[in-house]
Amino acid sequence: MKEIDLDYNSSKENLIIPEYGRHVQNLINYAKTIEDPEERQVFAERLTRLMMQMNPQSKNLEDYEEKLWKHFFRIAKYEIEVNPPIGERPTKRDERKYPERVPYSNSVAKFRHYGLNVQQLIEKAVAMEEGPVRDGFVAVIGSYMKLAYRTWNKDLYVSDEVIKADLESLSDGKLRIPSDVSIDNLSSYMTTGNKRPSSGGRTGGSRQGARTNSGRTGGRTGNAYKSKGGSRGGSNTHRRK
Repeated sequence: MKEIDLDYNSSKENLIIPEYGRHVQNLINYAKTIEDPEERQVFAERLTRLMMQMNPQSKNLEDYEEKLWKHFFRIAKYEIEVNPPIGERPTKRDERKYPERVPYSNSVAKFRHYGLNVQQLIEKAVAMEEGPVRDGFVAVIGSYMKLAYRTWNKDLYVSDEVIKADLESLSDGKLRIPSDVSIDNLSSYMTTGNKRPSSGGRTGGSRQGARTNSGRTGGRTGNAYKSKGGSRGGSNTHRRK
């Protein structure tokens, strides 16, 4: 009984880009063996057109032909001497280009419910010169800390002493709010302090105008009612006669 030689894919070379299949990879490997440079160039260009026909829906994409040549060189393991008609000849270094790493902040806030911006504001206040400008800036920071604390936990009452102690802790004792100074909550200022004063003259004028119009309307309505009543009365008198 003859033995049958079975060729399994597991015993073959791994596919570098499986989307193109083993036949394309074998053809590219054959192109590497062509010694004539012109013949090798023509064969490589035909291969890229074949690769394009495998995905015809993508041929209208921008830089798609350049992408095909990059795949061609990648499957050839960059061991073939051909010149792509578009762009430069890709190298193995281009394959391992990674985007720049996104910088993330590794700092840990002492009190996370205040946020990292509060810590940055405190550092800026520490660097300022002592004076009324710095004192006003520290007061604004304390007011914002109180607002942030109440936003973080609405059910818990927060006193000025807690905010002052946290501010001193975050600034390492460099910023302090006097004990006799009350911290104004920014939320109350935003709801009451920024309201525009209402114009009493305009409001009064609108009310007077409304009353005048209502009086006029009432007069007209009464006259109309009287005229209707008169017409009704006249018609009744005429009938009685």
